[in-house]
Amino acid sequence: MRRGRSGAWWWVLGVLVVSGIGGVALLAAALAGSMGGGGASGRSHHGAAHLQEVVIEDNDSRNKIAVVTVDGVIAGGATTPDGLTLPDLVRHQLERAADDKHVKAVLLKVDSPGGEVLASDEIYRELWKFGEDHPGTPVVVSMGSLAASGGYYVSAPASWIVANELTMTGSIGVIFHSYNYRGLMDKVGVKPAITKSGKLKDMMSGEKLPEEELPEERQIMQSMINESYARFKEVIRNGRERAAKRHGSAGKPLAADWEAIADGRILSGREALSKGLVDELGNFQVAVDRARNLAGIPDANLVSYDPPMSFGSLFRLLGKAQAESRTVRIDLGLGAGVALPQGRLYFLSPVHVR
Repeated sequence: MRRGRSGAWWWVLGVLVVSGIGGVALLAAALAGSMGGGGASGRSHHGAAHLQEVVIEDNDSRNKIAVVTVDGVIAGGATTPDGLTLPDLVRHQLERAADDKHVKAVLLKVDSPGGEVLASDEIYRELWKFGEDHPGTPVVVSMGSLAASGGYYVSAPASWIVANELTMTGSIGVIFHSYNYRGLMDKVGVKPAITKSGKLKDMMSGEKLPEEELPEERQIMQSMINESYARFKEVIRNGRERAAKRHGSAGKPLAADWEAIADGRILSGREALSKGLVDELGNFQVAVDRARNLAGIPDANLVSYDPPMSFGSLFRLLGKAQAESRTVRIDLGLGAGVALPQGRLYFLSPVHVR
């Protein structure tokens, strides 16, 4: 009996020691990641050079295809434990791809319902600039189950767009979404007390009665939406025209009546192909094959550039977890709630907001 108890205690002690060593090793690795690299600024989570190359598929080739992923809602807030925004991360990844002579193509994986207008436009501009600065390195888009609104916006500057025939895409347009909760306030006996500098300072406030809304409010808001919508169509037109110039009749030209379906409607991949919004139907492997074909290479390894986990990011991750309990979240039907600030314009598919 004594020997049995003694053996059990030694077993427990051994587990604790091994766990402790593993924890210390993990902490040391995190510390090393937070202190090493980072460039002259000393900030490990900033700069393209600090991203770690990860081999997704090893085909025993010197050539590489860099995979850049836009997954989920496109937002301007921090999306990584290191505090990088999605536009920043995409920019850094493209910089790494541009600096590596073995990268012969970029593959943009898109599975997104869209998101903030500004964040979507920033990613678009980075991809457009990459295409202008590196015309010999094609950017091929592989659309997943969803590449709608802002998800299509960021795809537009690509050299070639591949969508599954069942991909949900399109939803070309802009939306401003808010709630009027004045009726609820009146029911519980709460009335707003507002002091303002001008008559439009509280425009589009959810605390107003419908009859208190000024005609100018809707006009101003509609003007902003129309401007962003015109920009969306310009982005599509410029992107598809540039792709056609580089690949001639190989790709799909925009249909003459494509603007008729740019009214916010959702399109299948097959419908998008018929209107020239995508070039080819297929899955991720088809997009890989197309990237190799456009780059003129027989084979390539698939790689990604990921931000490393650092000691500082562990604390940021913990802080984020605590802050989420105080964040209003919107369920986009993607499994988990996603925080979206109110009062902004969105390139967002409204059917995915509930």
